Amino acid sequence: MGAVAQQGFGIGEVVMCKKWRTPGVLGFLFLAGVLSAEAAEDAAVTPWVEAQAARVRLLAGADQPGKGVLAGVEIVMAEGWKTYWRNPGEAGVPPNFDWSGSSNTASIKVGYPAPMRISDPAAEMIGYKTSVLFPISVMPQVPGEPVDLRLALEFAVCREICIPAQAALELKLPPARRLGAPAAALAAAQARVPRAQGSLRASDPQLLAVRSTLSGPSPRLEIDAAFPGGNGGADLFLEPPDGIFVPMAQKLSAAGDGRVRFLVDLTRAGNAEELKGKDLKLTLVSDAGASEATVRIE
Repeated sequence: MGAVAQQGFGIGEVVMCKKWRTPGVLGFLFLAGVLSAEAAEDAAVTPWVEAQAARVRLLAGADQPGKGVLAGVEIVMAEGWKTYWRNPGEAGVPPNFDWSGSSNTASIKVGYPAPMRISDPAAEMIGYKTSVLFPISVMPQVPGEPVDLRLALEFAVCREICIPAQAALELKLPPARRLGAPAAALAAAQARVPRAQGSLRASDPQLLAVRSTLSGPSPRLEIDAAFPGGNGGADLFLEPPDGIFVPMAQKLSAAGDGRVRFLVDLTRAGNAEELKGKDLKLTLVSDAGASEATVRIE
C-alpha cells in the first residue's frame, strides 16, 4: 500500500508519504497474534497525502451485499479553503477520479455527498468547505478475491484563488469478508448522497413540480419542492445537458409547511429554447436529507 502526491500543473513536486511508525516489539508480537475485524479494517487505509492546501487518503471497510465494498476518498482542507462538486456552479473545477490502474474491479462508482452553495462577490459555486468524504462502491470482478484500488485524483482547492492539485493513491483491499464495519464518518457520508425520488427517506426533499417558460421576454424555470424534515438549509442545484448554460437557482418563497419554490432566471442564459426536450438533473438538499431527480423540459 503506497501513496504519492503531485502538486500543481506541469512539472510538479513529488512528495512521498511518511510511513506508519513501526510499533515496539511487544506490540508487534501482540498484533501478529490477533486476527480481528478491527485489525483488518485498520489495514484498509492509506497514509495521508499532502496536495497543496489539502490532504487526501483512501479508506475502506464493510461489504455491501449486492453493491460491493464500501470505500471512500477523503479530502481535508486547510481552514478557509474549499473544493467543488461534480457541477462547480458559476466557477471552479469538478474533481476527476481516474481508477484505470485498479485491478479486480468490475465497477467503481463515486458518490457525491450533498454539497452546499458557496457565494462570493464574483460568483456562486457549489462544493464543500473544510472537508469532504466521497463514498465509493467497488464491485470486484472476481468476488472473494483481493482488490487493488489505484486512484489518480485531480481536483482544485480554492481560497481567494484556485490551485490545481493532484494525488496518486493505492489501497489493497482484502476479500470483503475480512473487512470490518465502515468508519462512522464513511457511513454518514454515504447517507448524505442524494437518493432517487423513488427511494426517499421520510425526511428527504420531494420534487413536486417543474414549470418551464422557454420563450418570450422572461424565460424561466419554476421548481416546487417539499421538505418534510424542515426547510432549514433548503437549496436546489441543477445539472444541464452538456453545452447548455443554466444559471443557479434562487429561492423564491418558502412556506411554513416545508414547501419551497425556486426560480431559475433563464434570461441570463441566452439559450433558453435549447433546453426544450432535454433532460435536466435536479439535486435538492437540506439539513435533514437530500434527493435527486431527472426531468424532461418541455
